[in-house]
Amino acid sequence: MTALTDIKALHAAIARSVLGQDAVIRQVLIGLLANGHVLLESLPGLAKTRTVKALARHLDARMSRIQFTPDLLPSDITGAEVLQQTGGQNQIRFQPGPLFGNLILADEINRAPAKVQAALLEAMEERQITVAGTSHALPELFMVIATQNPIEQEGTYPLPEAQMDRFLLKVLLDYPAPDSESQVLKMLREEENVPTGASAGDGFALPQDTLFQARREIAAIQVAPAIDRYLVDLLDATRHPERYDSDLARWLQLGSSPRGGIALDRCARAEAWLQGEDFVTPEHVRAVLAPVLRHRLQLSYDAVADGVDAEAVLERLLTKVAIAA
Repeated sequence: MTALTDIKALHAAIARSVLGQDAVIRQVLIGLLANGHVLLESLPGLAKTRTVKALARHLDARMSRIQFTPDLLPSDITGAEVLQQTGGQNQIRFQPGPLFGNLILADEINRAPAKVQAALLEAMEERQITVAGTSHALPELFMVIATQNPIEQEGTYPLPEAQMDRFLLKVLLDYPAPDSESQVLKMLREEENVPTGASAGDGFALPQDTLFQARREIAAIQVAPAIDRYLVDLLDATRHPERYDSDLARWLQLGSSPRGGIALDRCARAEAWLQGEDFVTPEHVRAVLAPVLRHRLQLSYDAVADGVDAEAVLERLLTKVAIAA
């Protein structure tokens, strides 16, 4: 079996537990393949946490769950130095926190204050934690999947821009279709009949070596100079929208950072690999543009007044930026 076949089997295994959310599962897997972090946003009860748990169940990795609350402290997630007695002598040793896992579920991340959210910055970008002047490396497989409710919900805080930019993708979940929701009810009734302690899954678990092999294959995907030019032009249009369209100029207050371009390149290559291609096309770039850039744009008051969101801005962007020849 090839790495692509195994990844498709992972997608199918997750889809059996999370019904009607194939697009969401695919985007989460793109984040995993591109070695990035993913932010899941939706109203409560739309299977954000269930999606992460299903991924962890079918991936040979250790999952840590952190429930973000207003009274959470940075040391509660990073770990801290503690006094231990060994051989009759007192020693100060570092006690790792829950961040030292492979798959980190940061549940309801926007219900904790900014100082706790900021504690994730070094871990997400540099894959290490620094405590008392000493750096501690995180595992080779390290992925933060955070869930959040919209900021209009009670008890939520907006995430700092610096942290939002460190998420490779922001994935939005919507209500399932009626047929899918009927299947959800049937599936949950069947799960209720499973004895306590027994597994309701199919036993499939993707080895980490297979994931690393997939990442090596994605790194070898070819990207033509014209595609690079297209990527740069899309980013430039978010920063200098007046060069492309008057409405974009009114709607966009701040464009994407260079990290957004890096993310767009990595995700486009992962999308091409999932489709069995060995080179990136403009269609691959377009397929991942919204989840990569929707959280990296700051809209103006004019956009709010016009009822325009990031999705509409990005759709307009695609019609105004020409594909480089």
